[in-house]
Amino acid sequence: MSDLPWGGTFRKLWPSETEKFRDHLLRLDPQSRRMRFAHAVSDGFIEDYASHVFDAGSIVQAWLDADGIVRAAAELKHIGDPNGSWGRDAEAAFSVEAAFQDRGIGRELMGRVIRSARNRSVAHLYMSCLSNNQKMQAIARNFDAELRYEYGEVVGDIVPDSSNYFSLFAEEMDDRIGLMMAVFDLRNRRRAAA
Repeated sequence: MSDLPWGGTFRKLWPSETEKFRDHLLRLDPQSRRMRFAHAVSDGFIEDYASHVFDAGSIVQAWLDADGIVRAAAELKHIGDPNGSWGRDAEAAFSVEAAFQDRGIGRELMGRVIRSARNRSVAHLYMSCLSNNQKMQAIARNFDAELRYEYGEVVGDIVPDSSNYFSLFAEEMDDRIGLMMAVFDLRNRRRAAA
């Protein structure tokens, strides 16, 4: 968990917070939606997508603003095994609301996703984006991704380091603090609704 100078917190989202993730995706402007999903998508598509994001064990790292609203998210999904076990390959996907872009949030989320992949012994972390998504390509290059062009998209391959005590400990501590913050947030939302 890390704070930015203008407020807000990075942490993992939990399955009980699917609505926060969905609401973030619904707030994306048309261009940001297109950059995230590689084509225009409807609200219905997003609602269905968000409702299943945790089904196969995906990990969602997020940046929440000072009010606890998700403004950016990065998903780590395993590739191939529908049962949810982590193999050699995984995929990363990112979304940042327009008003919060160009602040380093995507770069921090990428680092967290790489750490999560590393701690699950992922050998190749792939991310794909449209060929005109220069911001995502720059972030991937910052993490030594090998970029290649395929059918109008750019596919990045990042090879995470092996996990070690420090990477495992850092994720565990972030998870403990993040879970505590999620519980407090849930309690506050229930009080506000009462």
